[in-house]
Amino acid sequence: MSHIAKIELEVTDLDALSQACKHIGLNLVRGKTSFKWYNGNGKCEHAIEVPGASYEIGLVLKEGKYELQTDFWDNKIEAAIGKNGGFLKQRYAVERTRSEAKRKGYRVIEKQTENGIRLHVRM
Repeated sequence: MSHIAKIELEVTDLDALSQACKHIGLNLVRGKTSFKWYNGNGKCEHAIEVPGASYEIGLVLKEGKYELQTDFWDNKIEAAIGKNGGFLKQRYAVERTRSEAKRKGYRVIEKQTENGIRLHVRM
């Protein structure tokens, strides 16, 4: 049975999310107020389009943070963002860290490892 699921990621920085989406081949559409899922359209403030997928990911504002909602019935969503959103979560964390480090004048070096991404933050 198809239903909307919450991706356990609280988004507070849309610029970092946009960069994360671009990095993994997704498109954050700011101001899109509905997202596609099996039963039609869900309400949201922004949406993420997944190339080749029938459904989308909605960003729903709750208590000052965005909650990500989607219908995983379309297997292309999970393939694009990883199991439980793992690829997107990791990429968002990288972009948030990069943004904060640069704001404070630090340099960030990113290295892909067999276990994920390693960041070195230096002055």
